[in-house]
Parts: sequence; C-alpha cells; structure tokens
Amino acid sequence: MAEAARTIGCEEDLIRSVPLFADLSGAEATELWNSAKRLKAAPGELVVKEGERGDALFIILSGDLEVTKRDGGRDVPLATRNAGDFIGEMSLLEAAPRTASVRALTPSELLVIEPEDFRRLLERRPHAATALLRTVAARLRSTESSLIQSDKLASLGTLAAGLAHELNNPSAAIQRSAQYLDEAVERMRHATMRLGALALSEADRARLDALEARIGPLPRFDDVAARAGEEAIASWLEAAGIEEAWDVAPAFAGYGWTPAELDELRAGWPADTLGTVLAWLGAVLATHQLVAEIKTSAQAISGIVRAVKSYAYLDRAPVQEVDIAGSIEDTLMILKHKLRDVEVVCRFSPDLPRVEAHGGELNQVWTNIVDNAIQAMEGKGRLEIATRRLGEEVEVRIIDSGPGIPPEVQHRMFDPFFTTKPQGVGTGLGLHVVHNIVVRRHAGRIDVDSHPGRTEFRIVLPLHPPAPTA
Repeated sequence: MAEAARTIGCEEDLIRSVPLFADLSGAEATELWNSAKRLKAAPGELVVKEGERGDALFIILSGDLEVTKRDGGRDVPLATRNAGDFIGEMSLLEAAPRTASVRALTPSELLVIEPEDFRRLLERRPHAATALLRTVAARLRSTESSLIQSDKLASLGTLAAGLAHELNNPSAAIQRSAQYLDEAVERMRHATMRLGALALSEADRARLDALEARIGPLPRFDDVAARAGEEAIASWLEAAGIEEAWDVAPAFAGYGWTPAELDELRAGWPADTLGTVLAWLGAVLATHQLVAEIKTSAQAISGIVRAVKSYAYLDRAPVQEVDIAGSIEDTLMILKHKLRDVEVVCRFSPDLPRVEAHGGELNQVWTNIVDNAIQAMEGKGRLEIATRRLGEEVEVRIIDSGPGIPPEVQHRMFDPFFTTKPQGVGTGLGLHVVHNIVVRRHAGRIDVDSHPGRTEFRIVLPLHPPAPTA
C-alpha cells in the first residue's frame, strides 16, 4: 500500500514538473496520468509525422527528440525537446495537420494525452491555457526564425546553382575560343608572311587595305542562315583551291560574305595571287571573329556579376533610393535559369521615380513572388510585370498564367506556415516574408487577385516610407 502511494506521488510530480500543468492539484494530475497512454520510442523512430492529423498532446517523460520540417527533399531541424517538454500542441489547438515531424534521438518515453482530456484541462485551469499560449507564441517565433534562415540558405544554394549554370556557357565559350585563337593567330601569321612575300602593286596594296577596313563589328545572323552561308562559302573556297576551307568558311559567313562577293573579289586579283589573299583574309576574319566571341562572352559574365552585385546591394547603405525596374531586372537575371520556357513581358513606366527602400529586401519580394509563379506554371507559361506611378506611390503588378489560387484559401496566403504546395515542398513562409517586407518594413500594400489562368500580385510602395516598425 505504501509502495502504491509513493508511485502515485511520483506520477503527480512528473505531471506537475511540466510548466503547462504546474498548478494542477494532486487529484487532477493523477486523473490526467491515469487517462493518458504511455508511448515508448526507439532512436530514429517517428513519433509525429508531418502532414498527419493532430490528434494528441505528448509529454516527454524521458529521452531526447528532434523536431524537423520537410522542405524540398530535405529535413530542416527546428528544435530539440527533452524530458518535461510537451509537443503537438499547435496542431491539436487548430485541429489541423501536423506542421512538423518529431523523431526520437535516444530511447524515449512519452505520455499521450487525448484531445478530450486536454480540452477539459484547459476549461478547468485557465492558467494552463495562458501558459500554453505563451509557449505556442515562443515556439512560433523560434520556428519562423529557423525556417526563414534555412530558406535563405536554401535559396542561396539554388541561386548559386543557377548562376553557375548561367556562367558556364560564356565561360566554356571563352575557353573554346581561346583554344582556337592560338591556331587562328598562327594561321594568320603564316598567311601574312606569304602575302608579304608577294610582289604587290600599289593598287593591290590599296585593295588589301580596303579588305582589312571592311572587317568591322561581328554581325548577328540567324543560326540556320549562318550555317547555310558557311556551306556555300566552304564549297566556293574548296573550288578555288583554298586549304582549310572549312576552317575559315564560318568566319567569312560570320562577317556576311557571300559567294557572289567572293566572285567579285576573284575578278580583281591575278589567279596566282588570289589563293594567298583569300587564305590571309580568312585567317584575319577568323582571328577577329574569335576575339569578338571572347569579348561577347566576357561581357555576358560581367553582366551576370553586375546583376548579382546589384541584386545583393553589396557595398550600399541599408536604405537607399531604389530603381524599381532595375531591381526587378536584376531579379529576372538571377532567376534566368528557371525562366527558359517562360514568356516574360515587362512593361516599365519610363518616368518611374526611385523609391526609398531596403533594396535587398525588395529583391527578396520579387524573387519569392516570381519563383512562386514559375512553380505554379510548372516552368512554362507567361509572366507579365508592369510598373507605374500612383501619385506619391509606385505600383508593381506581377501576373502569371498559372492555375490560380483557390478562393477559399486566398485570405490565408500571407499567414505563416500556410502553403498550397504539396506536403514537404516549401515552408509556407515565402509570402509571409513578402507581406512583412512590403507592409511592415516599407508601409506599403499588397493584395492578390486570382482565378484559373491568371494570378496577379499587386504591390504598392510609398516613395518616402516612414521609419520601419521592424
């Protein structure tokens, strides 16, 4: 009998050691213990699964458990819970699916409290409800902070991978052109030496100068037309007895030469000189073409680097005058690898004034909304972005041709952790962050109009916002 009394006392102490149940009477603690179930979990065992119905509150009697949230194929750690903690309260209160998973790290034992017992407890002990709300609020802040930081790191990784892909093309072009340039310069050197050995008249030298002067900026032609031109010129050069005709034909075609113009060139030169002149001209054209390609690729890399630097607002004050159109263009450059099959239409007002803002944060707004649009359209569709001035404000409209957002959930779109994406895809914080940046940080407005085939986000920002409320 004494042993039974000691056991009951230990049970009461265990229950009341949890802050949520600290002011329960001995009888209430015993009642709660007796109505609850005990659950043992081995290391690695899942106690709570994200997405499942929240139908119980768990009190950890012993052991360590980890709380994680699935995001894009990875588990994001949110917290570790130990003996005396409780878990599962948020889903139980909302009668909503679990927003995170809980897995045992060590051998653990938990007390499982059913919804009805939990409801009676809150009705009888208002203090427990107050303690619960404080805990929920603290956990929401902590979870939001952890996920936002995780999202930033994940976004950084995604953007880095996309930029690496964008940089790879011009970088590979530079390497390829530089390799061929060595050969082209050597061919040009030999061709120039052979040309210099010829006994040319003043008229011939004048014609050479005219040919060299014709080499200007490299024109741009349709790929199909350019390939057709290369074949025709290569055939002409082969018929004229030019060595390596197929090596220099792309350069002739690239600069707009045609077989008819080559016929005119042949008419002005003696037969024993024509081959040397054409070989020299082809080598010069090929060298200039390769240099032009290297320059174009280097400019492309420079443009990407400039966009990244501008996107991140490196070396700038936290608040500055932001060119909204430039900010959006930088974002589109950063997301270019995701927009390959999306028709992007930008209609920027030419007289749009600059906005006093946190430039990096506005870029986060455009990135989140555009990235959501790309996902909604599954990478294919039409994206329209328009800007205009509204008095002392600037309006930005971002419209996609995706399937739309169901009317019954549109009012929750900016709530933290709410998402219409499949379970485990996204954290549900992207639009919440957007709302905070626009409304709280910049005293602006944001609203959504959505139906199948058209979703429009409308962001309005004041030109001179008041000091942010953080």
